[in-house]
Amino acid sequence: MTVRVATDVGGTFTDLVYIDEGNVKAVKSDTTPPNFEQGVVNAAIKADIDLSEVDFFAHGSTVVINAITERKGVKTGLITTKGFRDVLEIARGNTPDIFNNTYQKPNPFVERHLRLEVEERLDYKGNVVTPINLSNLQNVIDYFKSQQVEAIGVCFLHAYLNPEHEIKTVVELKRLWPEINVIASHEISSEWREYERTSTTVLSAYVLPPAQQYLDKLKSKLRANGLKNDPFIMQSNGGISTLQSARDNPITLVESGPVGGILGAAAYGEVIGDGNIMALDIGGTTAKCSLIHDGATRITTEYVLEKTAKKAGYPIKTPVIDIVEIGNGGGSIAWIDAANSLHVGPQSAGSLPGPVAYGRGGTAPTTTDANLITGRINNENFAGGEIQPDIQAVEAAFDTLAQQLNVKAMDVAHGVLNIANSNMVNALKLISVNRGYDPRDFSLMAFGGGGALHATALGQELNARKVIIPPFAGVFSAWGMLMIDLRRDYIQTHRFNINNQSKLTVINAFEGVISKANLDYKNDGMAQDKVKHELYVDARYTGQEHTVKIHVPDIELDDAAFIAELSERFHKTHQQEYTFRLNDSAIEVVNIHLVAFGILEKAKLEKLPGAHTNNSADADVALIGKRLVYFDNKTQQESAIYDREKLQPGMKFKGPAIIEESTTTTVVLPNNRVEVDDFGGLHIYLRD
Repeated sequence: MTVRVATDVGGTFTDLVYIDEGNVKAVKSDTTPPNFEQGVVNAAIKADIDLSEVDFFAHGSTVVINAITERKGVKTGLITTKGFRDVLEIARGNTPDIFNNTYQKPNPFVERHLRLEVEERLDYKGNVVTPINLSNLQNVIDYFKSQQVEAIGVCFLHAYLNPEHEIKTVVELKRLWPEINVIASHEISSEWREYERTSTTVLSAYVLPPAQQYLDKLKSKLRANGLKNDPFIMQSNGGISTLQSARDNPITLVESGPVGGILGAAAYGEVIGDGNIMALDIGGTTAKCSLIHDGATRITTEYVLEKTAKKAGYPIKTPVIDIVEIGNGGGSIAWIDAANSLHVGPQSAGSLPGPVAYGRGGTAPTTTDANLITGRINNENFAGGEIQPDIQAVEAAFDTLAQQLNVKAMDVAHGVLNIANSNMVNALKLISVNRGYDPRDFSLMAFGGGGALHATALGQELNARKVIIPPFAGVFSAWGMLMIDLRRDYIQTHRFNINNQSKLTVINAFEGVISKANLDYKNDGMAQDKVKHELYVDARYTGQEHTVKIHVPDIELDDAAFIAELSERFHKTHQQEYTFRLNDSAIEVVNIHLVAFGILEKAKLEKLPGAHTNNSADADVALIGKRLVYFDNKTQQESAIYDREKLQPGMKFKGPAIIEESTTTTVVLPNNRVEVDDFGGLHIYLRD
């Protein structure tokens, strides 16, 4: 028997998807903070899975990002080049809130007295100017011990070109203080920009102990319950890694949970022949979205945590799928500010106490409560029938806000939904319109527990081509992890001018990182014929500050054609992102970027029985009833209720309708048209 399992730990629920002899099944279990690994085991027990029969186990978690945002990392020290201890304090001058004369930069994660220096210096080419002097390292260690420091980050100037001094420092630190957690910048990032590298190094050290403890507990817990092999861990770059690789550099897991769904959207898009997708994941705490163009996701190392319109946030220079995340999920709380205005989120009720409907002590109404009171969620099949919702408490919660606003309770519920939708539309515009893409050219694929509830309203607002609700939508991030390969990103600052270089120069620049990638996979036991490479460069017009990422053309092209194609790809991408191109300007490569995949055996999504024969199937066989639903705050409309499990390929029907399944609910607005594809996916056309 072959069983493949993937789990995704969210703020409210832990999702588990498994494939047993070709059959795909899914369950949801409550997330169990702070012992998140217990929720994973609970989900496996709920699914009645014998872990001893599992030969592939993938796992995504929010443990790293939670440790940072909740400030639950460890006391951290920084060792840096003499004269550069204040890099974290200086940060960048381009503050987001430029008209605020009292603006204050975010507080560094390492206080100044814990940022210590050693004498060393490299020049901008990586040549040694001042040899490293570690004579006072013991004094540094003694001071850190006196301050109860639990982790140390080491970041020297220009170490991205030559890590010699960092390596010597780490070796000596471990000799003098074996039990200390230490990580150096060259182990995380080989890109320039000392502030961003220092910030990344500090945050990596900050989460190193809690992340390693979590991964160790997860491994131990699963092993104790029968799992023979270590689980694979979902990374932020859109691939999975071995547990040991994740343990060595846990900052790569900063967006571990959300990217599974994004990659799942790309995989499902490939199956149905749709490469242009706005992927939207609405969970219990947040909503995340990302753009898929021509079947590819966008990778960035310009990730900034906790960035807002008035706060610069903290840069993390690790490859991350370009995701926009906002605090609007099913558990987002509705509240009224001092000016008597209604807001939704970013505060969340989580799983405990959860929405008011859960009956676990929550008193503040949430987005889920609003969907329930408007009739969009079936109160007789709430949470798959596992929870009997407290409708009276929900009505009382909305009535409390209604009295403050001097309106009706149902008006507040619709206000909550409209505000939540508005927030999500703005997020979707950030990954489409703000990137130079027209939403009308894209389908909106929605998943997560709340995605299908809001998708049609969002798609209509954006004029999207259509809305797609994929199979297993409620647990789609976990499903996506079963569809992807091992992935490692190797980014190295390497500057040269495209215009006066040959194809050989470009290809030779990748030799070092290709050799390292092949060695890393060999050490993982991966056969060489299973390792695939994709080559990219980060380039800019000479004199610019920022870059765009370009896929390197086929190396079979002759020299002139190769350089011409690479240049044209740059001009086209630059125009896409910045609205102009400078055909006569020199193009400078700043970074080379190798993506190395370790190809794994993956489960194939099979067409449903009757996919070729049911083109005129009657959807009435899936009709389970009708009920009144508020689609706006004026009138209720009688809506058909369908059981998604009974919908077959080729079935068609029109809204208003509600489609129910165990892990989510799909809202079909009046005049929407639904078609079921060969795999059970719902294609909702928003206009006739």
